[in-house]
Amino acid sequence: MKIAVVQSDLYWEKPSENRKSFEAKINQIDSEVNLIVLPEMFSTGFTMNASAVAETMQGETILWMQTIAKQRKCAITGSLIVTENNQFYNRMLFVFPSGEMQHYDKRHLFSLAGEDKIYTHGNEKVIVDYLGWKICLQVCYDLRFPVFARNVENYDLLLYVANWPKVRTNAWDILLKARAVENLTYVVGVNRVGFDAHNYEHIGHSQVVDSLGNYILEPQETEGVFIVELDKITLLETRKKLNFLSDKDVFEIKI
Repeated sequence: MKIAVVQSDLYWEKPSENRKSFEAKINQIDSEVNLIVLPEMFSTGFTMNASAVAETMQGETILWMQTIAKQRKCAITGSLIVTENNQFYNRMLFVFPSGEMQHYDKRHLFSLAGEDKIYTHGNEKVIVDYLGWKICLQVCYDLRFPVFARNVENYDLLLYVANWPKVRTNAWDILLKARAVENLTYVVGVNRVGFDAHNYEHIGHSQVVDSLGNYILEPQETEGVFIVELDKITLLETRKKLNFLSDKDVFEIKI
């Protein structure tokens, strides 16, 4: 699978400007890719002002994602603020080339910033089937909770989209590698760069890690589109040789 990791600064609470910015970056991709990955809340930045910028499932940003997917003949994913049934969600959309969608609502809301007071958490772990790959969708703070990400579904790729600040970059780097190794899976982590409206700095460190904890894409600190290619045969051979997942614990998550 060929993946385009899009790392960018974000315009605070300006969906139109962010769509234009990401579209310009996507238009620079001069080769065919299977999946484009954008950061968390890519249309607004990580804001608690949900009522001002939330969109419906028929809103402009989702329609934009569907247009990109159809035009590029590839999938696109990232999270944005969605309002539904008078509630707000930090929702990760996975849009297929056909325009069809699946979504995951962030389960672990970042209480340190009051995200849990504004947004409704999701309960369902979402695994997307795409091009013969099983892809697990996760958002930012989910990275700190390994039980929820545990690979009981034999997924092949774990995706994290984030607005992870510079001050905790070391944790980001360590945990992405840990999730890859403990789950014997590829991990893609896509973060933003730049300062937000609260003057928190983000230095990206978007990266791709293989199932043994090796970098396929080393942490990046500048804006850009980074193309990586993942090999499922190599993943399956590693799992067959090591077979660690067969010894995993059996557990139940209580919602």
